Amino acid sequence: MPEERLQKILANAGVASRRKAEELIRAGRVSVNGATITELGSKADLAVDKVKVDGRVLSAPKHHLYFAFNKPRNVVSTVHDPEGRQTVLSFFKGLRDRVYPVGRLDYASEGLLLLTNDGEFANKMMSPASHITKTYLVKVNGPLLPEQEEQFRQGIPMHGRKTAPAGLRLLRKAENPWYEVKLMEGRQNQIRIMFKHFGRLVEKLKRVKIGFLDLGSLKPGAYRTLTNAEVAHFRRLLHLDVAIEQGDAHEHKHDERSANDGPVSKRQDHRRRRAIQQSGAR
Repeated sequence: MPEERLQKILANAGVASRRKAEELIRAGRVSVNGATITELGSKADLAVDKVKVDGRVLSAPKHHLYFAFNKPRNVVSTVHDPEGRQTVLSFFKGLRDRVYPVGRLDYASEGLLLLTNDGEFANKMMSPASHITKTYLVKVNGPLLPEQEEQFRQGIPMHGRKTAPAGLRLLRKAENPWYEVKLMEGRQNQIRIMFKHFGRLVEKLKRVKIGFLDLGSLKPGAYRTLTNAEVAHFRRLLHLDVAIEQGDAHEHKHDERSANDGPVSKRQDHRRRRAIQQSGAR
């Protein structure tokens, strides 16, 4: 196994993102073979070197795990919570291998969340540069005006930076309507803040799709292992594989087109409406 930069080793081991890993190195919390390392250019080989973070020895996972999880409401999508609230890992107590969530889903929100022990996969999935579209069903306490809908799609100011273009489609016209929202970025509480910008409050929020992957029939609190084909599909979308055959590239282009606000098939529309009915029943 070739030597790699320490921040990459830490990220791949699931310790932290590469940026946070750099902070750990600068703070002198990382050692290699007993020597404290503070230089960011330092390298190591996890197969032969003893790398420690805060005194804990890192080891490369024996095999990578990938899970699709239906996060219930009022569950924190982090490994630990200082407030003592229930975390997503409480649903994975039977696993021998340590996994961690890929990104976050707000405490009051529910729906599809990925968990893995593959740090490179997780970092790529969380990067806005990967352009992985996430789809949400959102119930709001009042409809947006047509001009507000268009502004929502184009982006609104948020914490000093405009949001990226988003998809927005009215699914159920009512006093408290349901919208389908598609984002390629995942800033904290973004959808709630975007609707609040127009004086609307989000009553329910459910993530139903990440890229090509649907939540499907997973019940809240349940999870399943991703199939080998699904993992391979994500790796192609994230450009984690060096060689991409022409047929795979065509499939990738098809997925990107389907992630946009183009026509939705009757089957997809039926699934969306059925998910709304299930959410409304709770």
